[in-house]
Amino acid sequence: MQTSPAQLRHVAAHLITPLLMCLGMAFAYLGAFHQPEPNHLQVAVVGNAPQQMVLAQTLKDKAGDGLEVVTLADRDAALEQLRARELAGAYVPDTYHPELLVAKGNSDTTAMAVELVFEQVAGQQGVPLTVTDIAPTAPGDPTGQGIFFLLVALSVGSYASVAAIGAAGAGLRMRVRALIGVATSLVVSVIGIAVAGPVFGVIDHAHVGIWAMSWLYSAGIVLVGIGLHTFLKRWTTLVLMVLFVMLNFTTSGGIYRPELQNGFFGALHSFWNGAGFVEGARSLLYFDGGAGFGGRVASLLLWLVAGLALLVVAARHERAESPEAESAAEEEMEEAVGV
Repeated sequence: MQTSPAQLRHVAAHLITPLLMCLGMAFAYLGAFHQPEPNHLQVAVVGNAPQQMVLAQTLKDKAGDGLEVVTLADRDAALEQLRARELAGAYVPDTYHPELLVAKGNSDTTAMAVELVFEQVAGQQGVPLTVTDIAPTAPGDPTGQGIFFLLVALSVGSYASVAAIGAAGAGLRMRVRALIGVATSLVVSVIGIAVAGPVFGVIDHAHVGIWAMSWLYSAGIVLVGIGLHTFLKRWTTLVLMVLFVMLNFTTSGGIYRPELQNGFFGALHSFWNGAGFVEGARSLLYFDGGAGFGGRVASLLLWLVAGLALLVVAARHERAESPEAESAAEEEMEEAVGV
C-alpha cells in the first residue's frame, strides 16, 4: 500500500499537539526549577542590640535582592511570624549556642536554603548551629513534598476525565456533562485522599478538610475543561496541560516556593489553583488552619465559579450551533487516549 502525501500531512498535523506539549513542559519545568536561588527570602535576626543590627544589615548587603532581613525583639516574636508563615527562618544569635528557627511545614526546600545562609554565619563564629523546626511535617512525608504529588494525581485524574467526558459524552446536554464532571471529581478526590492518607500516611490528620479541598480543586479543573471543550475541541487537552500542568505544578510551591523562583512564577503563585491547594493544605495540616488558609480556599472557590461561568457560556453557544458529527468525536477520543 503506497503512502500518500495527504496521509503524511494528516500524521504530521496530529503530531503538533505532543510536540507542543514537549516544548511547553521543557520551558515550564526548566524555567521554574533549573536554578533555584533566594529571591526576597524573608528572614529575621532576633535581638535589637547593635551587634544584631549590624549582622542583619551585613546579610542584606551581601545578599542583595536574595534576602529580606529584619530584626525582631525576641524569640517569641519570631515564633509568631513563623507560625503566620511571614518568615522563612529566624536566627537567634548566641556566643556558644546560636539557634535557627524554621518551619519545614511551610516548605522543606525553603528551610534548607535558610539553613545554608545561617550555617555560614555560625561557621564564621566557629560554633555549631542548632536548628529547631517549629512546624514538622507528617511522618509519612518527611520532605513535605507529598502534598505536591497528591496535587499531581488530582490534576491528571481531573484533566484526563475532561477528555473522556468531552469525547464520549459529546451528544449529552451540557447540564448532564457537568453533573458527570462533578461526580467524577468526587471520585478523583476520594482516590487521592485514600492513597495519600491511609495508604502512605502523607496526610495524617485533617482528612475531611483535605478531601474537601481536593474535591473543590478537582471540580474546578473539570468544569473549566468541560466548558473549554465546547470551543477548543481536540485542542482542549493541550490547553488544559498548559493551565493545570505547565503553569500549575511549577507555580504551586510544592517543590520550590516563590522565594526560590523568579518573579513570573511567584506572581502566579498568588492566585493559581495549584498553589491554592498546596498552600491551603499546608496551612491546614501544619499551621492549625491559619496562615492564609481562608484566602487559599477562596482562590479554589473562584476557580470553581470561573468553571461554572464558562459552562453557562458554553451551553448557550452549543444551543446556537449544530451538534458535531459523531466521527469527529471518535477521532478526538482516539487522540485523547493517545496523549
